[in-house]
Amino acid sequence: MRHLPALLPLLLGVSPLPAQQPALPIQEWKVPWAESRPRDPAVAPDGRIWFVGQVGNYVARLEPGSGHFEKFVIPEGTNPHNVIVDRAGNAWFAGNANGTIGRIDGKTGKLTSLPMPDPAAKDPHTLIQDRAGDIWFTVQGGNFVGRVTVASSKIALVRIPTPNARPYGIVLDRNDHPWFDLFGTNAIGTIDPASMALRLYPLPSPKSRPRRIAITSDGIISFGDYTEGSIGRLDPKTGAVKAYLAPGGRGSLPYAMTSDGSDRLWIVETGTQPNRLVGFDPKTEKFLDPVAIPSGGGTVRSMVFDPKTNVIWFGTDANTIGRADLNRLTVPIP
Repeated sequence: MRHLPALLPLLLGVSPLPAQQPALPIQEWKVPWAESRPRDPAVAPDGRIWFVGQVGNYVARLEPGSGHFEKFVIPEGTNPHNVIVDRAGNAWFAGNANGTIGRIDGKTGKLTSLPMPDPAAKDPHTLIQDRAGDIWFTVQGGNFVGRVTVASSKIALVRIPTPNARPYGIVLDRNDHPWFDLFGTNAIGTIDPASMALRLYPLPSPKSRPRRIAITSDGIISFGDYTEGSIGRLDPKTGAVKAYLAPGGRGSLPYAMTSDGSDRLWIVETGTQPNRLVGFDPKTEKFLDPVAIPSGGGTVRSMVFDPKTNVIWFGTDANTIGRADLNRLTVPIP
């Protein structure tokens, strides 16, 4: 019976933390505004890292070299959820609580705001910008996906017909078609930018709840299945789906997700404390050894890969902004 503690994680279907952290350097910066839920970092052309404080109701940026933080005042009750940075260095953010999309001029700090054209679209969620400079976004509770035509500031909304579908994460394919997961149901969706026609791809398991989404160069749409504890891979050409159980098992709660320049997928298992960063190689269909988030993470909700520097940025509920340096990755494939 003296070996029972070591066997418990296996009996519960959860991989134990490695005895020695594998070599994937992670650096974190403590955000100076306490308990503000810093999240959804974005890399600006000048290398500074923008992020939002969803609970703290701010937009901010970090200069990684100096560790200097700069905070931008936004209207009370905005509770921003996500930020992206355009090619000119301007930050666009989702006003999760006031039904707006805001823009901060990267040079002057001037704030402008675009209200949703439909009051039912009350909670813009996650933004992404296409090559034309227009912005696609999800509206989780309102059950929409939208597009901002930046030149005219016009917003078009597409309603998801499935009740409580909860559009969540969003990516763009090589043809600038948006793909998004529906966290309230078992489906992945896409919209034709020309016709604004919606198409939904049902997932095989009725229990699936895809939360974040990523795309690789082969056009395969990947998602973290929050309830099944797996990475799913949807082939848009055939509709076929493959699933790979995460190292942490069905209770791993994969949340934040991104893909890197080598077409590896990365998720954060939030069902463990500390949260664990986990890589997956679709070519070998194997997971890399998990790496613990030094601060614990609390919950890591979103990640972004920076192809210029080959690093992954993330925010944590432990009130940090973090960076995983893939240039120094020596995590072995089991």
